[in-house]
Amino acid sequence: MEREPLLTALARDGATFAEACEAAGPDAAVPACPGWSVADLMWHLAEVHHFWRTVVAEQRDTWEGHEPPSRPSDAELSAFYRAGLAATIAVLSGAPFDQDNWTWTSDHSAGWVVRRMAQETAVHCSDALQAAGRDPAIEAELASDGIDEFLQYFLEGRDGAEPAGGSVHLHCTDVAGEWTVRPQPDGTNAVAREHAKGDCALRGAASDLLLVLWRRLPVAAIDVVGDGEVAARFLAFPALE
Repeated sequence: MEREPLLTALARDGATFAEACEAAGPDAAVPACPGWSVADLMWHLAEVHHFWRTVVAEQRDTWEGHEPPSRPSDAELSAFYRAGLAATIAVLSGAPFDQDNWTWTSDHSAGWVVRRMAQETAVHCSDALQAAGRDPAIEAELASDGIDEFLQYFLEGRDGAEPAGGSVHLHCTDVAGEWTVRPQPDGTNAVAREHAKGDCALRGAASDLLLVLWRRLPVAAIDVVGDGEVAARFLAFPALE
């Protein structure tokens, strides 16, 4: 996705996140994040926004030395989050997309941060909506981009995880988006944006596919075609905690 749609999504989903958290109440449980309250979820996203806007605003070349903010009381948390969201949007809107700054990937640009913040906020917005008893769906075009981002940056395996052992094709059924993930001899995965046949296929609405990848929805929310064991290993492999 381009810069402006990503910033628009960040503003929209960031505001919806706050509204859902406020509706649910700070003590409500977050089903997608076991053990977390809504206050914990709001604080987490506030911290994430603070970190990345600092990296971009100061054009930092390392994460080291970052001073996290102090957690406010639950009564002050919503105002703190909303002010931070506005500051984050202002910083990311003003930074050149190709500005050089630290990220944990090979893409050291403000543009990477814009995309990451839009996607991080969208997934946590779905968490908050679910906590408030509302539909947790993510906007389809944004979700398709989120699948692409996930396959680029979040396929690293957790300790002891069994590799998928076969190729996986992912296919959005409501918007454009198809990918094939093929395991490589060195243990990495090669991702191609293509229509192709895999040992298994994961098919569904873009939002459902993305939320299954992030383990927010069960695999039953999408269609699995072909080798179900490959699909199960693929979904269990990434280190997302």
